[in-house]
Amino acid sequence: MLDLLFETSWEVCNKVGGIYAVLSTKAKTLHQQYKDNLIFIGPDLWSDDNPSPSFVEGRTPLTPWLRQAQLPQGMRVRVGRWDIPGKPIALLVTYDVLYPYKDALYTEMWERYRVDSLHAYGDYDESCMFAYAAALIIESIVKWKNNPDMKVVAHFDEWTTGMGLLYVKSHLPQVATVFTTHATSIGRSICGNGKPLYDYMTGYFGDQMAGELNMQSKHSLEKAAAHAADSFTTVSDVTARECRQLLERYPLVTPNAFEQHFVPKGTKFTAQRNAARRQMLRVAHALTGQHYGDDTMLVATSGRLEMRNKGIDVYLDALSTLRKSLECVTSQHRQVIAFVLVPAWMKSARPDLADNLMVNNPHRLFDPVITHYLHNADSDPVYNRINALGFHNEAGDKVTVIDVPCYLNGNDGIFDMTYYDLLPGLDAAVFPSYYEPWGYTPLESAAFGVATITTDLAGFGQWVLDTFGDDSDKTGVKVLHRTDSNYNDTVQAIASSLINLYVMDAKQAAAVSKGARATSKVASWENFIKYYDEAYQQALSNKLRTN
Repeated sequence: MLDLLFETSWEVCNKVGGIYAVLSTKAKTLHQQYKDNLIFIGPDLWSDDNPSPSFVEGRTPLTPWLRQAQLPQGMRVRVGRWDIPGKPIALLVTYDVLYPYKDALYTEMWERYRVDSLHAYGDYDESCMFAYAAALIIESIVKWKNNPDMKVVAHFDEWTTGMGLLYVKSHLPQVATVFTTHATSIGRSICGNGKPLYDYMTGYFGDQMAGELNMQSKHSLEKAAAHAADSFTTVSDVTARECRQLLERYPLVTPNAFEQHFVPKGTKFTAQRNAARRQMLRVAHALTGQHYGDDTMLVATSGRLEMRNKGIDVYLDALSTLRKSLECVTSQHRQVIAFVLVPAWMKSARPDLADNLMVNNPHRLFDPVITHYLHNADSDPVYNRINALGFHNEAGDKVTVIDVPCYLNGNDGIFDMTYYDLLPGLDAAVFPSYYEPWGYTPLESAAFGVATITTDLAGFGQWVLDTFGDDSDKTGVKVLHRTDSNYNDTVQAIASSLINLYVMDAKQAAAVSKGARATSKVASWENFIKYYDEAYQQALSNKLRTN
């Protein structure tokens, strides 16, 4: 058992992407084990005019420390709790006052670890200053505790916190360190630049690719943290192979999990599903002027706006194939509405759509494929792909495609329901990822009993295959084989999988939904926290060995 466990991430009390889901769902199980010896550290990006929606400032066992903390002048730390299940202690820290120390820190890290900060750009400096601030907090608290026999682990997530790990490694030899890469910076960059990652994996050399793609600073920091950490981890076997090749160290795999408390039970679930379906059908009706039956099949994809990595291109092309296939099915008149729930550079909710939602017989709107105005409609890849494929959402179309380019936070001006509120209303969710270290979105959809389609290039998809085999009728999760060169086959496979779900009767659909929920329960933190316990013990053992 640990005496202190720190975890530092840019996404503590700051919902940006999948790492927030990992930390916020894991926290309850960790807090049950470590109580208030668990301390999360995140960036203080908030103000009185824009307060954090998930941080509650207040007295904790660390309040006495804060009163006497020796930190750089002007570095502000707020102590409170992360308002999530478990309500763990959270520290939010400002870091702008550390910029004057940047050059000295970078020089030290070059001399000690050969971290090349010379080519830094973008969010590198900001990330490193936050990580440095977090390390100074850890150093201050450990010294305040003044107990050399304490078992302390400091866990750092992603390259953005790597500088903090290296500082702890250099200045706090009594603290064991864990570093988790949720996706290697260079692997993501290779994919983002349209290069084939998997067919040529063994031919890639991380340092060489970093130079080619102008990623020297992030890559060298991530690689140094991975090698310096007492325990190096990643989230799936898929990404472990990537780490071995590009970072040259094989990690311990700590797969992500889901906290089932997010999912309502029994009559509450039924009520939430019905409410979600009503709202999605209502929005579609107000946008297109069409009437949709209660049996309409509702499909969606979601996640970050990465057309290739997240497979949004494949999803939209599969919907085009599905449309052509259903035109030949004259025996069924069931309609399909397919949503793209992917935040983009959104300007505002469409006022004409908001007005249409208030009337009983709305008229068809101009441009009936999108719910919110964009700043960059001419260059938005989702919006342009939908139009290029000829989805006009006209009367008689069996497949309606709707772009929802906003964060579904319950206050978007159209749906006014959160993503988790809408998710149970779906009949199918499609995540045909090309680059997906784990895949929280398919795990979440399965937890809500939604028939889910993903690929074996996603960590979650590969885990399903390894754990249950290829039996989607039983697991509720269809895992498609995807490679660098089978794009068209994947498109066809998604369309075929959607047709299979389309023609299912209610009993068959209920069985698939039940299987999806059962699959997600195996991937719960109750079952997966053991992998983190192993990482902490590995870090402590390696620390003892090296001291």
